[in-house]
Amino acid sequence: MVKRLSAVETLGSTTVICTDKTGTLTENRMRVTHLWVAGRQREPATAGGDRLCRELAVAAATCTTAHLPGDGAPAAGGDPTELALLRLAAGLGVPVSGNSRDSARSVLYAFDPRSKRMSTVTGGRLHVKGAPESVLPLCTRYLDGSGRFSTLTGSVRHEVGAAVDAWAATGLRVLAVAQRIAEPDLLAAGREAAERELTLLGLVAMVDPPREAVPAAVSAAHRAGIRVHVITGDYGPTAAEIAAQVGIGDGRQRVVTGAELEQMGDADLDRLLAGGQEIVFARSSPEGKLRICEALRSEGHIVAMTGDGVNDAPALRRADIGIAMGRSGTDVAREAATMVLTDDNFATIVRAVEAGRRVYDNVRKFVLYIFAHAVPEVVPFLIFALSGGAVPLPLTVLQILAIDLGTETLPALALGRERAEPGLMDRPLRSPKAGVIDARLLLRAWGVLGVASAVLVTAGFLWVLWRAGWQPGIDMPDPVYAQATTMTFAGIVACQIGTAFAARTDHASLRSIGVFSNPLLLGGIAFELAFTAAVIYLPPLQAVFGTAALGVAELLFLTPFPLLVWGADEIFRARARRRGADVTKEEPSCESATS
Repeated sequence: MVKRLSAVETLGSTTVICTDKTGTLTENRMRVTHLWVAGRQREPATAGGDRLCRELAVAAATCTTAHLPGDGAPAAGGDPTELALLRLAAGLGVPVSGNSRDSARSVLYAFDPRSKRMSTVTGGRLHVKGAPESVLPLCTRYLDGSGRFSTLTGSVRHEVGAAVDAWAATGLRVLAVAQRIAEPDLLAAGREAAERELTLLGLVAMVDPPREAVPAAVSAAHRAGIRVHVITGDYGPTAAEIAAQVGIGDGRQRVVTGAELEQMGDADLDRLLAGGQEIVFARSSPEGKLRICEALRSEGHIVAMTGDGVNDAPALRRADIGIAMGRSGTDVAREAATMVLTDDNFATIVRAVEAGRRVYDNVRKFVLYIFAHAVPEVVPFLIFALSGGAVPLPLTVLQILAIDLGTETLPALALGRERAEPGLMDRPLRSPKAGVIDARLLLRAWGVLGVASAVLVTAGFLWVLWRAGWQPGIDMPDPVYAQATTMTFAGIVACQIGTAFAARTDHASLRSIGVFSNPLLLGGIAFELAFTAAVIYLPPLQAVFGTAALGVAELLFLTPFPLLVWGADEIFRARARRRGADVTKEEPSCESATS
């Protein structure tokens, strides 16, 4: 869903996409695949008989607010990570009912995007889950293999860190789960007082696979000259691995953590972003996302930024294109954004970029078609004026109105619905300051299509007069003059058909998109021909527009006009394609010479 048409047009000139990871690059369908308890790694499928694994699962599921379908809640659903934890507990035979959990809970310390953890208090027990680097520093003990609370020594911390890094390197998302048993009043005294002297229960690792369409979308973005940065709250190695799997960074991911970003000066950040490398910003804060957006825009980039939370609103508002998540996003994020993704899919962003380029192209096609007809309409009047009246006026005012208001309207509108032509996403980025009308468009409209149409139309007019024995300065009978002006009128219409087919592509050949692939244009041309026939052959309209019926010879003379006009432009575009291919072939040698 797009709020403003200008958003789609701006997307067409996007140079950088800053994307979230979870739910945008990935499916956002979490499933627990590994557990770490008491120095041992277990898999959920075989951990049902392990008491420590069940305690870990219950603690993790208790520290949630989501509801599984069928647990009696008014509405099932919630965060996919929490739903995965609830399914883990149910799979191990210790299900946690959402209603029972909520009624027994006395305090909820909601997830904090800065501290990367959340806590709940049930009776005299505090349960905590969050990023390992956030939870582990608060832990002083851990649950050992015999089920006792042992001191969390440096060697155990190292072992936990090694497990986190190993799982993260394979793209798994890792959570640490801890608890504290204390007086309820102490646990309810505030987050800072409660989240201390924790006991580590274990780690939970879950998989969130990349979306199937994302690698192809990233490749398309790269071909279009667009860089993709990942800004996520996830652990760096996890985000880097997912980025590598979808093709971001080309295997050379630079990971910058939120702490590193905070210590980085503005000049250092500018140099980092100007390096041309795609970067993974991990454990990023909303302030960091806004700062990255500001730095990119100061470098002249057109930035598309994704976000879903309340705290993402400033960055979404500041970006050239703020993109909110329609499924998982908050109302605040959706209101601040320019666009809302109904499927939360990165591939949809790239399709929107392509749509933006297509809209821009189609506006140019519309303008090209309209501008091209100015030349054959103006040239007859110039001939009349420059000859001092020796050559009669080839076109009447009412015939011009019949062209501008009757024959050209529907084909022009149909060009606005043209499909994207081949190679649209392979073109170099255009400047956001570039206007729709440029020198190349004017050259095609006036210098190629316009001149070709004017020559053919003038030839048809003079040919009719010549057949009737006309010479310059001699007045012709009204029937002959009416037929000559009708020939001019019909010639412009015939040239319009050729111009319409030529305008369908800006670079590619007509064969590459198919002659009959735009049924709206074919319908517009059919109406154009029917309207023209009515003006030429119906007596009431003949009297209004000053036309006369054309014979077989005149119609045969007009028949090649569309092909000749289209052919002139096809030659022009073919030469431009060859020049572009030659430049592309030379670029590698230029790069090697520079290196």
